[in-house]
Amino acid sequence: MQIPFFLAPNGVLDITLPDFSFAGLLLAGSFASIAMFELCVLLYKKVKTPLLNPLLITLIGLIFALTFFHISLESYEQSVSIFSFLLGPATVALAYSVYKQRQILKEHFIPIVAGCFVGSVVSMVSAYGLCKLLGLGNDMALSFIPKSVTTPIAIAASQELGGITSITVAAVIITGILGAIFSPVMAKVFHVNSSIAKGVAIGACSHAVGTTKAIEMGELEGAMSGVALAVSGILTTIIVIIAHCVFQG
Repeated sequence: MQIPFFLAPNGVLDITLPDFSFAGLLLAGSFASIAMFELCVLLYKKVKTPLLNPLLITLIGLIFALTFFHISLESYEQSVSIFSFLLGPATVALAYSVYKQRQILKEHFIPIVAGCFVGSVVSMVSAYGLCKLLGLGNDMALSFIPKSVTTPIAIAASQELGGITSITVAAVIITGILGAIFSPVMAKVFHVNSSIAKGVAIGACSHAVGTTKAIEMGELEGAMSGVALAVSGILTTIIVIIAHCVFQG
């Protein structure tokens, strides 16, 4: 493999990489991704600025690494395929999240369900409408509909609607990062003082990434966001199935 290096002859450094078995490739890619994310988490804890969101910095770092070392996206996807496999169990685990927080759900059932329902509908309708307004194709517009739910559910919803899953995943990540960055600011601007309201809003609109920020804001905010994350996922799935049956028969 050739990589640019200013000290090497002709400005190019030749590196011969060993032939990795699939197990070795899987281990290398997974370890590199986890290590980079953990380093970004440590950096975020020290600096404490939303601009250094660990997920965002990890994505930028991985893009730079893949580009610099001329590693194809297909090879990287194969090396981290274990993460894709784990999306299934992660989806099932959301049910446990709801069960674990069942007492909170019982105490604040109407605010949680109503907030999640309104948030889910507004998010899906506004995303689709804006995409159509900007002249994007129908498959692209459908890909943005489940952007506010957690990745496993978003992928399944996008496939059900006929969207492009890679676009959906990117939209989910960007939505979560923006939610984590701007949710505290928006709460102050609109004078939202209720911990329940803040938690439900963040969980319903910014899924797991936003929930991480909600936990930092307070214990109740984090708990409410975790419940809203799961409830929004369930409601979005139901709405998508109904919409698919009604509009596509």
